Amino acid sequence: MTLTTEVGRSAVSASHRQPVLSIRNLSVDYGYDNNAVHALHDVSLTLHAGEVLGLAGESGCGKSTLAYAATRLLPPPGVVTGGEVLFTSSRDGHGGDLLTMTDAQLRAQRWKDTAIVFQGSMNSLNPVYTIGRQLMDGITAHSPRGFREQARVRALELLEMVGIPKDRLGSYPHQLSGGMRQRVMIAMALALEPEVVIMDEPTTALDVVMQRQIVEQIMSLKNELGFSVIFITHDVSLLLELADRIAIMYAGKIVEDASADEVYRMPRHPYTAGLLHSFPPLHGPRRELGGIPGFPPDLMKLPTGCNFHPRCAHAFEACSVIEPPLGPTSFESAEPFRSVACLLHDPTVNPGPVPVELSVRPLLVRPPSKETV
Repeated sequence: MTLTTEVGRSAVSASHRQPVLSIRNLSVDYGYDNNAVHALHDVSLTLHAGEVLGLAGESGCGKSTLAYAATRLLPPPGVVTGGEVLFTSSRDGHGGDLLTMTDAQLRAQRWKDTAIVFQGSMNSLNPVYTIGRQLMDGITAHSPRGFREQARVRALELLEMVGIPKDRLGSYPHQLSGGMRQRVMIAMALALEPEVVIMDEPTTALDVVMQRQIVEQIMSLKNELGFSVIFITHDVSLLLELADRIAIMYAGKIVEDASADEVYRMPRHPYTAGLLHSFPPLHGPRRELGGIPGFPPDLMKLPTGCNFHPRCAHAFEACSVIEPPLGPTSFESAEPFRSVACLLHDPTVNPGPVPVELSVRPLLVRPPSKETV
């Protein structure tokens, strides 16, 4: 199957599209009082209509916490301590703050406006019910009474849409392969044609061939149905191929937000550059992998100043004292819709020029495919 994509699309074009999901200053703690772990701190992110927004970072940086907090699925002892999550329909303009909706409003909003594909398909499907029943239960919960037969027809359509034979409607989850279970989860998320689909590492634990098929399926359905996607993964190389824009997370914060093409060719944050140097090139000359020294910080004992400075090769004295805000880069005039949280781009504290590897040097990694995946 050939899939046409628009990877590397300019951030300028995205800025002219209507925001459908705006996360503003979202903060999340695990626990209470002095023992609370600050998992997210003032995270702001905007998803535009028709956009694929990639969210990347090391394990434990807060990617899944952001998804579950934004959709009010955060399990205890997780607590949202501040912020807004504003949904605005690109179809009729309705919406509101998901964090302040009543239970009835939130129930009506889920599946129809926003949906989520969870990381573990086997753990997300009920093992004692057939996939057909689980698909139909979700559809009928948001439909008038007496809709059972139509729900069955819709369930069959959904299976066909994600490439599963219709005779599998009566199968139980354990009778399906990992890739088929993941396709069922995608079908469930798209049952009521939502405008926003959040995918939390949907290709985890799948082999590379099945991973490729799932990604192709997602992008094909996105192009067909026109929904917007937040795609969460630790694999930046995957996002370079499928995302329009990429946000990089570290220790519960966004440290860089730019178009996929900008992230690939000119990473502005040292952490982003480290992630891109952590996987081998598939084309061009061989090079030694750089990686990132050290370990992610303990969220209960975050370093002062920039959270990344103990692992950063470009850190200077101010980095251990001043916490950098997410703002424009040193090249703001050339990339006005890009933001980074790094003091190297603050001329008031940076004693020297921006290092060349964070300014103009393209990386020798697999380039984004602009035609097919």
